[in-house]
Amino acid sequence: MPIQKDPFDRRFDSFVTLADMICDVLQCPVTIENANHQLIAYSSHSPHTDPARIATIIGRRVPEQVIGALWRNGVIQRLMESEEPVRIAAVRDVGLGDRIAIAIRKASEILGYIWVMEENRRLDQADYSLLKKASEASKHLMLQLQIQKRKEEEGQQNLFWQLLTGHLKSAGAIRERAEQLHIALPASYRVSVFEFAREITGELLQRIQYMITTTQRVKILFHVPDGMQLVLLTAAGGGSKAHERENAAAGLGDFIGDFIAQMTERFGTGPKDGASSSEYGDYTMVEQGWQEAVAVLELKKRFPEALAHTRQYGELGFYRFLPAMAELDRTRRHESRFLPRLKAYDGEHHSCLVETLSAFLQHDGSLKETADALHIHINTLNYRLKRISDIGGIDLKNTDHKVTAYLELKLDRLAR
Repeated sequence: MPIQKDPFDRRFDSFVTLADMICDVLQCPVTIENANHQLIAYSSHSPHTDPARIATIIGRRVPEQVIGALWRNGVIQRLMESEEPVRIAAVRDVGLGDRIAIAIRKASEILGYIWVMEENRRLDQADYSLLKKASEASKHLMLQLQIQKRKEEEGQQNLFWQLLTGHLKSAGAIRERAEQLHIALPASYRVSVFEFAREITGELLQRIQYMITTTQRVKILFHVPDGMQLVLLTAAGGGSKAHERENAAAGLGDFIGDFIAQMTERFGTGPKDGASSSEYGDYTMVEQGWQEAVAVLELKKRFPEALAHTRQYGELGFYRFLPAMAELDRTRRHESRFLPRLKAYDGEHHSCLVETLSAFLQHDGSLKETADALHIHINTLNYRLKRISDIGGIDLKNTDHKVTAYLELKLDRLAR
């Protein structure tokens, strides 16, 4: 289309003005988003616009299922890699019509996106050139927005650190500080921790923030990196009934698994593991929630098979008592009655009585399952169990003896 003067060769005072100008020039509906697909501004559109656009405007961000479809179709990857406009074919199952999009960037950093819906006409190369100029014109607005957002995030992170370290001692002081930052604290929450293979800085932090902002599985109030760990506070939203709380807890467990899988799939790197605390309503307990989530991760490292599918503190069962029991044994200099004897015998005779006892207890005293697990004959197993009883002084038909032995084996594993 003939344009006498570059309409984007000027400073725009707002994103709304810019969106309207792009719409007027290209004669197509426009949306402008930040790098995490949160809506910043949009132009007018006809009553027949597609569902994805309507949902984005109503929710003030692109729906998660639309983002997922764009990743699966390689659209986001192309936008991140290209400085040119990218044509996007319709994805009808998520309500997305034909679009042209371009990334707003500062060097290699993505600041946001401009999306043009081909509602009235199909864009040509001349339109692409204008869209590139519009992208360049939006850069200074995006940079201003980034500065403002970083100031807000600093205030939120400061509050979160105060909660994590127990600096704020009263519920009233916490509520007052949250109100100053315009944060509505939910009735209940959980603290979650994701562990990465390296320190969270630079590009990795940007990718994490992208994942946190685009997810709609849970409501994330606060997040902060701590070395190689990412700490989150999420709204629990469990309701007053037991089954509602159970469903909410299961949903958080699913979120942790999905977060790890999606981040790894999209960026080639993700958390090694993740865990969450119990549900709390008292915000002076955030520090304890943090300790619980970290405890889950540490216990999973010690007992990878038994706790492979454990995500939440409440799922640990008796394992949650082991650190306190180990500390009690250490301070009181308590030593197992039977374990040193069995270890000494194994060392002297190159036998495996400790391993056999552990397997026997792990399989609830089933001779067949234990023999199969150890790849030995049942007669051999019976011989070993008799030696264990004689040397260790354990009555393997006595429940108290077996429970004590089981826990002391776990404490020994924890210590190692």
